[in-house]
Amino acid sequence: MKVTDHISNANGKTLFSIEILPPLKGENIQSLFDNIDPLMEFKPPFIDVTYHREEYVYKKKENGLLEKRSTRKRPGTVGICAAIQNRYKVDTVPHIICGGFNREETENALIDLHFLGIDNVLALQGDAIKTETRFIPEPDGHKFASELVEQIGKMNQGKFIDEDLESAAPTHFCIGVAGYPEKHFFAPNLKTDLKYLKQKVDLGAEYIVTQMFFNNKKYVEFVDKCREAGITVPIIPGIKPITTKSQSNILPNIFHIDLPEELADEVEKCKDNTAVRQVGVEWAVKQAKELIQFDVPTLHFYSMGKSDPIYKIAKQLF
Repeated sequence: MKVTDHISNANGKTLFSIEILPPLKGENIQSLFDNIDPLMEFKPPFIDVTYHREEYVYKKKENGLLEKRSTRKRPGTVGICAAIQNRYKVDTVPHIICGGFNREETENALIDLHFLGIDNVLALQGDAIKTETRFIPEPDGHKFASELVEQIGKMNQGKFIDEDLESAAPTHFCIGVAGYPEKHFFAPNLKTDLKYLKQKVDLGAEYIVTQMFFNNKKYVEFVDKCREAGITVPIIPGIKPITTKSQSNILPNIFHIDLPEELADEVEKCKDNTAVRQVGVEWAVKQAKELIQFDVPTLHFYSMGKSDPIYKIAKQLF
């Protein structure tokens, strides 16, 4: 079932959803299930699965030549989505990114997802690899998420790269995209960022999931500006509880977001990460309760592979 159908069928009730990371290479899928199992108590209608692109390093050989080696550390998103759907009978939302794929490889991945009965995808540009200062697309790949959305939208119309393909069955993906209440860090301003978000919606995106934020005012203002710009699709807030003291510096640096002074002060007072986790849970519960009053369609939690804080939050809400 499509994410938008789940939202519609909820009749205004706020849903619970999570985003998970594929397990590290070498771990079996049971480690993933162990983190998801407790959260099924809250009946998530869909689970997002992130994608981590393949990266390379060059190792010097004895003869002085360089050997290219893959450093990809996490298994494939497609297989994980299939395993989750089979085990829990819930919908999954695989993340599809521009980086690391050309258009044909993207099409093949989407065909596999369609074959498995996966109805939803989140279309993202993806991060630059560690050796790049800015995102660089693959040859014949997509540079922007809008181009990826356009390709998926064409496949939903039965239009594939091979225009001579006969009797091609159209896909039926519900396309989600990312939104940034504090603007994307490469956008010069929020107005420009919203222009490109509107473009993705016009190309076929049916819902938006926001970057994490810690100040609900940012989300409310973002929704208002989206509506003013003519963006009418559901906007799902993304929530991440702080779990370690170092995150008060790491998260603003990596994700280009602001931490409210009150939250930063409370984290600073903590003597250890156990205390930080309690502060993070309490802040996220407060955030979530306010957002429910704002009638958000779904509370989407970034688990980062750890379910315990999310469980403690959800237990007070659902």
